[in-house]
Amino acid sequence: MNDRARVVLSAAGVVGIFLGVQFGALALVEPFQTTHGPAVENPQDPANSGVFFGVILVATAIMLAAFRYDGDRFIRWLIVGVSVMLSWYVFVVLIPPAVTVNGLNVLAALASVGIGVGLLAYPEWYVIDAAGVVMAAGAAALFGISFGLFPAVLFLSVLAIYDAISVYRTEHMLSLADGVLDLKIPVVFVVPTTLGYSYIDDDGGRPDASVDDDDRPDVSSDDGGPPDASTTDSVSSEGAKTTDLATDGTGSESGPALAESDGLDRDALFIGLGDAVIPTILVASSVTFLDAPQLAVPFVSLTLPALGAIAGTTAGLVILLWMVVKGRAHAGLPLLNGGAIGGYLLGAVATGASLWSAIGL
Repeated sequence: MNDRARVVLSAAGVVGIFLGVQFGALALVEPFQTTHGPAVENPQDPANSGVFFGVILVATAIMLAAFRYDGDRFIRWLIVGVSVMLSWYVFVVLIPPAVTVNGLNVLAALASVGIGVGLLAYPEWYVIDAAGVVMAAGAAALFGISFGLFPAVLFLSVLAIYDAISVYRTEHMLSLADGVLDLKIPVVFVVPTTLGYSYIDDDGGRPDASVDDDDRPDVSSDDGGPPDASTTDSVSSEGAKTTDLATDGTGSESGPALAESDGLDRDALFIGLGDAVIPTILVASSVTFLDAPQLAVPFVSLTLPALGAIAGTTAGLVILLWMVVKGRAHAGLPLLNGGAIGGYLLGAVATGASLWSAIGL
């Protein structure tokens, strides 16, 4: 199999993971509403978007400081702890309480702890991906039932702008991406392009994977613009990287989709957990807060607006992956969130809703 075929097959795997997260979140919406309820008192309050965006900024600063001052172990344990918590949220509604101790679902607890043990003991790519799908679906469902339509659209829009600024202007997501890859934690999805690939042994192509920011070569272009794709890794950041770490708990730090100078010469594709979580918030929110006919799909709550958001996200993802293969520096959320919002609005209008009601106004 030639390089192009391998990369295309891996890209299809990334699309499959995203669809798994989105349909997984839809399957969790109803049980989450019954068991957990929204994470905020008033899901329709647009101030929620500002609060969580503020958390993103604070969490980003904390993580950058941790990587700079050798706080990597703290970040790793924090993300694994969040992974266990989110896994518990998911497993407690999926695993019947066949064995309980003082009201605790023992099997769900063991499954959640098992996720954490696996991440610490053997963080191979398939362990990372399995944990990531559970975390991302759970986080997206929880935030989907907690963000009304207008707060969700506002949140996605603000994060898309922030993501573009953090990658193209300030470039701090490039440093964040580098740091989280070294930790081998579920903040990225990893899809190999070669059968023998090992994420545990992958140092990102650097002679020293733990090299400090001050020792890295200057990756900015001569004109002060974004890094040149021919000399640096291309990063698919998702503005929510720390969002997911600090708010929805997906730990989705920098969702780096690393591209070498030859876009087809790679051992794996990487894309951030937050790239999957953030647009899926709107998918889950749409089935929760917009009155639209349910489509006959087993096991999930699905409406035409939600399906439109899924289709729009997928379209944005395909373009994003094409950019990764081309080796260009880019931000992920402008494409993913933009596609999700556009597809959602088209689906909502197709059901007879007005644009005003579709965005919750």
